[in-house]
Amino acid sequence: MSETSAAPAAAVRDTFRQAYGREPDVMVRAPGRVNLIGEHTDYNDGFVMPMAIDRAVWIALCRTDDGQVHVQGVDMGDAGVFSLSDVKEAGPPLPEEAAEQGWLEYLKGTAWSLMDAGHTLTGWQGAVAGDVPIGAGLSSSAALELATARAFAEVSDLAWDPAVMARLGQRAENKWVGVNCGIMDQMISAAGRVGHALLLDCRSLEGRHVPLPAGTAVVVLDTGTRRGLVDSAYNERRSQCESVSAHFGVSALRDVTSEELVARAGELDDLALRRARHVISENERTTEAAEALAAGETARMGELMYASHVSLRDDFEVSSAALDIMVECARGVAGCHGARMTGAGFGGCAVALAEAPQAEKLAQSVASAYRAETGNEPQVYVCTATDGAGIV
Repeated sequence: MSETSAAPAAAVRDTFRQAYGREPDVMVRAPGRVNLIGEHTDYNDGFVMPMAIDRAVWIALCRTDDGQVHVQGVDMGDAGVFSLSDVKEAGPPLPEEAAEQGWLEYLKGTAWSLMDAGHTLTGWQGAVAGDVPIGAGLSSSAALELATARAFAEVSDLAWDPAVMARLGQRAENKWVGVNCGIMDQMISAAGRVGHALLLDCRSLEGRHVPLPAGTAVVVLDTGTRRGLVDSAYNERRSQCESVSAHFGVSALRDVTSEELVARAGELDDLALRRARHVISENERTTEAAEALAAGETARMGELMYASHVSLRDDFEVSSAALDIMVECARGVAGCHGARMTGAGFGGCAVALAEAPQAEKLAQSVASAYRAETGNEPQVYVCTATDGAGIV
C-alpha cells in the first residue's frame, strides 16, 4: 500500500465501523489515472496511454438483503441511500437533475448500468473515501464508478471482466450522469497494472501494457486552477472532429492519415484543419511513445510529450495560461524528460516524466517556480503505476 493510499484506506474502514458497528466483509479499491499522452483522441476512436496512479477511491462494505445501497461518504461528510428496484424502474434522470444530486449519482448510475445490462444486483452498506483530487483531470469520477462496480461484483457474485465493467462505467457516466466521456478513464481504472502504462485502442478496446523505464517516475503537477466551461468546450471540440470525419467519409478521425489530411487540407477551413491535425498527429505520437517507453528511450518520450502540449495548446486550443506556465517551469528543471498538460484542459494538471532520484526535488522546484510566476498554490504528486480495480 502506498503512503498516499494508506490514509483513505484507514478512514474508510474506521467510518464503516462507526456507522454500522461491525467490521466490513470486503474492501475494494479503484484508482484514478494520469494520461501520459493521447489527449482528445479517445472519442475519435484513437489511441491513448494512461497509467493508473496510487491515488484511489476505496469502499468498505458488507452485503445486505434489503435491496438497497446505504453508503457513508467519508470525504463528502454525508450519507446516502437508494433502492436498487427504484433505480432500475426510474432509469436515468435528466442531466441537470443528476448534477444537483452530487456524488451519489455515480453509484446510482453504475447500479443502473449493471442492471440494464442484465445483471442481478444485491444490496450493500458501506463507506467510501478517496484521495483522487476532484476536478484536477485525474478521473475521480471513473475511480468512483469502478470502485462501485467492483463492490457490486463482490456482493452479487458477478464475473469481473475489466473491459466489460469499464464499458458499463462509461455508460453510467454518459447516460446517467450526463457527461459524454470516452472510454479511457474507466478502462485504465479497471485494467491498470503495477509498473506499466496502458496503450489502449479506443475502438477495439485492445490494450497493451507498456513497462515504464527503470529509474523513471511520473510527477503530476496540479495548477490549482479548475476547468471553467469545459463541458461546452468539450462538446464543441467533439462536434468539430465529427464534422471533419464526415467530410472525409469515415466514422472517426482515427481513419484519416497525416498524408491524407495534408493532401486535402484546402478543403477545410483553418479551424477544422487545426482540430483534425491535432487528433491525427496525437494518435501518431501516442503509438510512437509506447515504443519509446518500451525501449527505454526517455528522451524521445519527453520530446513527444512536449510536442503533444504544443499541439493541444495551438491546434486544439484546450490549454490555459496556468498549464502553459507549469509545463515551461518543468522544462527548465534538471531531471525532467518531458511534460505536457493532461486531461480535458482549461485547467487542472500537467504531467512530467522525470528521473526517479530527482523526482521529489523536481516536483518542489517546479511548484516553487510556478507559484512565483502565477501566485497560484499548486499541488504536486510523485506517482507510481498501480493495478486497476480490485479487492484489497
